[in-house]
Amino acid sequence: MARPKASDYDDQRDRILALATAAFAETGYPSASMSQLAQACGTSKARLYHYFPSKESLLAESLDRYVRRLHEVVEGVRALGLAPRDELAGLVRALLVEYRDSRERHVALLNDVKFLTPELRPCFAGTYFPPADKLGMPGFPKVLLAMADAYESQRGDVEEQAREITGAINRAGGGASRGGAHVEVGSDLLRKASRKLIARFDDRNGGFGARPKFPNTMALDVLLCRGVVEADRVCRESVARALDHMRAGGIWDHLRGGFHRYSTDERWLVPHFEKMLYDNALLLRMYADGYRVFGEPRYAETARSIVRYLFAEMRDDAHGGGFFASQDADSEGHEGKFFVFTLSDLRAATGADQALYDVARLHYGITEEGNFEGSGATVLSEVRAIDRVAASLDMALGDAERALDEARRRMLAHRETRPRPMRDDKVLASWNALTISALADAGRALAEPSWIEAAARAFATLEQKLVREGRVGRFSMNGEPASDRPGFLDDHSYMGNAALDLYEATGDPRYVSVARAIAGQMIAHHADKAQGGFFFAPDDGEALIVRLKDAYDQAVPSGASMAAILCLRLADLCAPELAKAGEDQLLATAEAAMENAFGLGRAVIGLARLVEGSTSIAIVGPRDAEATRALADAAHRAYVPSRTIAIIDPSDPASIEAAKVLAEGKLDALGSVAYVCKGRACSAPVSTPEALTALLAVNERSER
Repeated sequence: MARPKASDYDDQRDRILALATAAFAETGYPSASMSQLAQACGTSKARLYHYFPSKESLLAESLDRYVRRLHEVVEGVRALGLAPRDELAGLVRALLVEYRDSRERHVALLNDVKFLTPELRPCFAGTYFPPADKLGMPGFPKVLLAMADAYESQRGDVEEQAREITGAINRAGGGASRGGAHVEVGSDLLRKASRKLIARFDDRNGGFGARPKFPNTMALDVLLCRGVVEADRVCRESVARALDHMRAGGIWDHLRGGFHRYSTDERWLVPHFEKMLYDNALLLRMYADGYRVFGEPRYAETARSIVRYLFAEMRDDAHGGGFFASQDADSEGHEGKFFVFTLSDLRAATGADQALYDVARLHYGITEEGNFEGSGATVLSEVRAIDRVAASLDMALGDAERALDEARRRMLAHRETRPRPMRDDKVLASWNALTISALADAGRALAEPSWIEAAARAFATLEQKLVREGRVGRFSMNGEPASDRPGFLDDHSYMGNAALDLYEATGDPRYVSVARAIAGQMIAHHADKAQGGFFFAPDDGEALIVRLKDAYDQAVPSGASMAAILCLRLADLCAPELAKAGEDQLLATAEAAMENAFGLGRAVIGLARLVEGSTSIAIVGPRDAEATRALADAAHRAYVPSRTIAIIDPSDPASIEAAKVLAEGKLDALGSVAYVCKGRACSAPVSTPEALTALLAVNERSER
């Protein structure tokens, strides 16, 4: 079944809000703004947006949460005696059916309560059953009695329904794969994909769509790739606009650093204040690439601030340096309370220093009215650039910059005295692997060796705690594995890619051996030997009625697309036999990826690797020689999509084995040299960073 259009989600939310507005109008409200509806339901506007399913939210979260929350909205309105129209409650109840029909491939994930036959086939399921009958819904005791009666007196019908549901789930299990022959992917792949993304881009505020607005880094990756490789000015400018507006907005923590989960408005101003490890890992790499392409110092500083936040608040130093999963949005029972500032808060932080007070007030837009749900508090954002603040206060720019730095330091210290939001202390293999990859890659791009050391330490901890003969576990807590069961496809594909990113950053061939072991187990236990592609669950995991495949990116990259890219990267280095597994996965999703680059951005990047060919940079020379390091530095400073960097030390057999495909015919060079290869065709060796930089300059095509 076709994936629903983005507009479908917005239309559904708008229908619900319109009905709620009409209900309020009948009871004395001339109209119901989101703020009024929030007040009536006893919550904040930021949190109320959770109640309204929207395009990115439904892609990122399970539907059952939204259905339950919509019930809470109805109950909140009824509790005030506002008697909403029956259509509102009916629409809420109908959401499950409507979205289940339109999102058949997620049917197994949409239900909290499932009834199974003795053969473990589902025969009935529901998202929410109240303890007693209400809102026209049967209470759970009534459901239990009805199911018992049906199984006793209508067993044939129950078993037939179980067969139909199981069949539907099996049909949905292919994810984005299309049956039949693979669609031909041509050199216009990036152009087609980026044009559909640009059509959804918010030219005023940056990012995609309206509210709520997520960073959508996988889609930005596609635009950046097209913008650089094919010299598309609009794509380049769109990425820069998104990076600029996110960094200036309230989704960015202006005091500690790091990004919140998403913005509840189109301007990136008021966020959902939760902070996720994976968001900050993906955005760290995005801003590092932004610096590579645009040379904008602000992007480098944003990357550094993300890392400072990760090291200060998200690293589990007590148990080996892995990274925690997330930080909550709420403290003291209120979302965002830890992060927002009033004028009195600002005065308490800056003390009697009027210059600090004035500079921070103007720069962050802190006012008496505030901007956060009528509370008088302000979500910090960059309202006025520091040069304009300096001019308005008749200060020298340098003095204003120093005042802002000091004000920020004092405001952070003041904030640290508040009760903190809770933290999810799980150390997840997949999200940690994204962070390790980002630290390794950004550390080389920005010449920050301590980041690479932190990435290596975290990887060693995960390897010790969660990796057994190439099988990757799901997560640990307090330094101990949570289970002895193997993890899922994303755990393996992310960890394998993290190992290769550490190899490229350090030149240590051991990481290639680890990546090969993980890839081998990933293929053994997740590959579909009959149809191609990868299953999310392993073949020796818990018994399932169907093993799903899913090539769609969610809040994190698709595990299947990452698995394909892992196979292709290893094929470039040392294991050409793995190329077919990666190619099959990507080509099976090619048609869907060209139709929906927004949901399949990582697949588009993988397909571009197939179409354009990977760029392999083979650096040959003593690993610790200064000349070798200088060539490696030049390779990492450049933005080269679909690259492979190999450090080949002719005196080290392990180094040669790790990159034996690229090492062939290159071991007789004198001194340290670099080759740039497309497929099997390689340049002449160069020995200076300047010459390598020139080779890596992308031959930009004329804009199409």
